[in-house]
Amino acid sequence: MDRDKILLTPGPLTTTRRTKLAMLKDWGSWDSDFNAVTASIRNSLLKVIHGHDTHVVVPLQGSGTFSVEAAVATLVPADGQVLVLDNGAYCKRAAKLTTMMGRKCTMMPFDEAQAVSPAALDEMLTQDASRLPQGTPITHVMMIHCETGAGVLNPLKEIADVCERHGKGLIVDAMSSFAALEIDARTTRFDALVAASGKCLEGVPGMGFVFIRKAVLQACAGRSPSLAMDLYDQYAYMEKTTQWRFTPPTHVVVALHEAIAQFEEQGGQPARLARYTANCQTLIAGMAKLGFKPFLDSAVQAPIIVTFHAPADPQYDFKIFYAAARARGFILYPGKLTQIETFRVGCIGAIGPVEMEQAVHAVALALTDMGIQSAAPAL
Repeated sequence: MDRDKILLTPGPLTTTRRTKLAMLKDWGSWDSDFNAVTASIRNSLLKVIHGHDTHVVVPLQGSGTFSVEAAVATLVPADGQVLVLDNGAYCKRAAKLTTMMGRKCTMMPFDEAQAVSPAALDEMLTQDASRLPQGTPITHVMMIHCETGAGVLNPLKEIADVCERHGKGLIVDAMSSFAALEIDARTTRFDALVAASGKCLEGVPGMGFVFIRKAVLQACAGRSPSLAMDLYDQYAYMEKTTQWRFTPPTHVVVALHEAIAQFEEQGGQPARLARYTANCQTLIAGMAKLGFKPFLDSAVQAPIIVTFHAPADPQYDFKIFYAAARARGFILYPGKLTQIETFRVGCIGAIGPVEMEQAVHAVALALTDMGIQSAAPAL
């Protein structure tokens, strides 16, 4: 095939030619032109969440996980405690990095096929308050907006309202939702929200960014045990000099600048959500005709990535299935669940329903290659 393979993953994603071409120029990291690009990106990012009045945005080198770790280290005091709402693999990763940052962490488990519960959180925080002054109080709640382990959409606004009523800080991993799903800082209170360049903005990976609520910003000074991941220092240095503290990923930054320009030209977040929703609907409908069943109920399915049950046929092998789809130009994603066999198909990136129809056709041909007559799962 002449075209690049289409990445049906939750990131990295398929990008446009314009975004790729933006990386053909070299930039000086202290040059005024590059500093202007950084400033433009920060301004545009705040527009996405209507956050100019309430938040600042701090970019950081590295993958999105770097920025999640930086957010925890910067916002949570050494004597604080984070309650992680856990309904998937990325929640567990958040808990692990919180502990490794030296912060106390408690996990609140939920079914990986269900959204986290605001009512259960409310009860948990009420019980925690009743135990004081014994023990370490919960100071922050952490949630994944779209838990791409299974593809679950968690109720951000409702969780934020519970945290606000109890006076708890909220840290949101919005890695796979930002710029596609609506997030409005004017009506949803969060202390930090983390996203990255290589997701729904359709840039390339290598840069994260964290929105920090202005009301808590000054208290963050000196909290981070890390030099490179101190978001307060990164913010203060940028405000003073317009520059990054350490060598920035220049090509990633300018690619994101170009990707944001296209995002705005196409109609911003509502338009991106509409395209991804159409992709998701096309995918699920096409796969259903082949016998595939989604793992999640439609009520909690985010239009970001869909987990499908693997076929019950004994001839099914994911590695062979993956290779057959790849040979036809589509990169699928392995399942993240531990109890049942699944695989995942992403709906995001610079693709539309036509590419999703082509992906379904590639899956059908892969089944034929494997001699599988029906993709029905063993339920």
